[in-house]
Amino acid sequence: MDCETKIKELRATTGMNRREFCDFFQIPYQTVTDWERGARHAPDYLIRLLEYYILTENVRSSRGRKTIKTEKEEA
Repeated sequence: MDCETKIKELRATTGMNRREFCDFFQIPYQTVTDWERGARHAPDYLIRLLEYYILTENVRSSRGRKTIKTEKEEA
């Protein structure tokens, strides 16, 4: 899977728009925009780290507010 598709997919799993995603992960907005448009490529290790963090910490947007739901909160 190419970088732009993977970044878009990861962002979609969080339910965040691009601005929320950038703010949450402290990545410059223009950088993520360039990744998603294919103008630049995120390093493979960064994509793996983002995917790991999003999936293990269950990162989701909650009514425009970024949250991390822990297993205790979900139970």
